[in-house]
Amino acid sequence: MKSAFRKISRVGSLTGGTKWYLSEDCLLAAKRMMYTVEYRRFYFRDLEYIMVWPSRLWLWRLIIPAVLLAGLGVSLWHWVNSTAGAIFSSVAFAWTGLELALGPTARSSIRTTGVTIDLPLVKRTRRARKVLAKIDAAVCATRGFIEQPTAPASITSPAELHVQTRSEASATASIAVATPTNGS
Repeated sequence: MKSAFRKISRVGSLTGGTKWYLSEDCLLAAKRMMYTVEYRRFYFRDLEYIMVWPSRLWLWRLIIPAVLLAGLGVSLWHWVNSTAGAIFSSVAFAWTGLELALGPTARSSIRTTGVTIDLPLVKRTRRARKVLAKIDAAVCATRGFIEQPTAPASITSPAELHVQTRSEASATASIAVATPTNGS
């Protein structure tokens, strides 16, 4: 039997990490901390937004190990021998090159109806577009959105009053009646 959930992302850490799964109607986060696993389910109907941005601490992750390794390499080159110094200096340059190639680390926030949760969705920002595209496609399929070309937005002055028509009032009432409450 095939699982209804498919893995879309994994963010590891020293004590565990978070794995993200996607199904027809929800996004599931399995956060592992040592020997326990905490599951969070985000239903697509309640999902308002997912925001991913570069972490400001990424430069420190790049600079501190590179400076320490380079300093150790220079001191070993000077006081011990040139081979040990060259090894640590080349490791410092390799670390810097690898971090620059992988790009900035990412932070993320998920907003559902009434709550905002900070959970890591991706490790690096360059992978965020791919994961967010999968989630967006699943949300659009669930909510039944049909892609339409965007029309230029009209600018209205704040002094204009919005008068609700009968069709808007009945649509709002029918949505309020059809929306299920979470009374479990």
